Amino acid sequence: MQKTFLLLFLFLFFKLSFAQQHQLSEAAEISVLTVGPGTSLNDAFGHSAFRIKDLNQGIDLVYGYGEYDFDAPNFYLKFAQGKLNYLISRTNFNRFYQVYTYYNRSIKEQVLNLSSTEKQKLYDYLVNNYKPENRAYLYEFFYDNCATKIKDVSNIVLNNAITFNKPKDFKEASFRTLIQNNLNRNSWGSLGIDLALGAVIDRKASPEDHMFLPENIYKFFKNATIKNKEPLVKESKTLYAKRETKFTNSFFSSPLFIFGIIGLIILFITYQDHKNEQRTKWLDISIFAVTGLIGIVILLLWFATNHTGTHQNYNLLWAFALNILFIGQLLKPIPNLWFIKYIKLLVILLCLLALHWTIGVQVFAIGLIPFLIALFVRYIFLVKHFNKL
Repeated sequence: MQKTFLLLFLFLFFKLSFAQQHQLSEAAEISVLTVGPGTSLNDAFGHSAFRIKDLNQGIDLVYGYGEYDFDAPNFYLKFAQGKLNYLISRTNFNRFYQVYTYYNRSIKEQVLNLSSTEKQKLYDYLVNNYKPENRAYLYEFFYDNCATKIKDVSNIVLNNAITFNKPKDFKEASFRTLIQNNLNRNSWGSLGIDLALGAVIDRKASPEDHMFLPENIYKFFKNATIKNKEPLVKESKTLYAKRETKFTNSFFSSPLFIFGIIGLIILFITYQDHKNEQRTKWLDISIFAVTGLIGIVILLLWFATNHTGTHQNYNLLWAFALNILFIGQLLKPIPNLWFIKYIKLLVILLCLLALHWTIGVQVFAIGLIPFLIALFVRYIFLVKHFNKL
């Protein structure tokens, strides 16, 4: 009996101690932190997080979403498939501040206009979410990332009582435009995004969908209201302003320049082939191999992964996966007659690509323009060359 009472006492003691550790005082503040973009592609869109500050309780923590779980089995395969679970993170604010200021990334803070009950509820939600059994979640770039989690958690805690009003500078845009506004269009990161993501991201994003970007979380929260039209944010401040740095990307290492050189090489060889009435086999084999392999990768991203942004990717109109199967025809002195019709199909597909781009079905990478022009000319040459044989 004594042991039973002792165990019960210890249980109640630890439960009470745990509750006191997570009980915020009246002076507590909860704010949203918005971190500016970094220099690499993975941090080009910034970051969002919650700050829980209660000096009376010795609490100053930052909770953020979107941390990699490097210990996950088959990490790289799951990442590629879009099946990788990400984690909620927790860190001391001073550590958070030191890291981002070291990398010269701006930090803005918005103190939320919450009651003591609402602050406690939000904090309890984050504490519970950080438990090992709850930390992991399936990340999605447009709808379940570090920024959208801020919006979603706030809505959950406030029982969807938040009204998000459009910022004064709000402009309708597609998901692709919103992404590319944060990038240099003539950069390898921009090209990779335009190559991997399909026409689904060229549709107009709703005002709330704009909040997949941290900077838009800041803008929408700034104009949001709760309850009786009270502002959601009661105070905004800049904790760290980014230092201006002189950094310019060299045009000579950009996609437009590199693919421009490749395009000129293809056009020059094609001109020489036309002039000498010959055909450079290695060039045609290289074109079919490269475009075919890229097409296979695009198909896998579309059909073999959970990435929603990779669907309906019309880059397949130039990166035609079937090319890889017909390389053997290019090795023959005289290919089969049906192969000439196949090359005509490739010409038609390039014309369809131009049409898709013109009417806005999908926007393609500007860095590819010289290469696509060269492909068109080379395919026309092949049709004429094989017809003469």
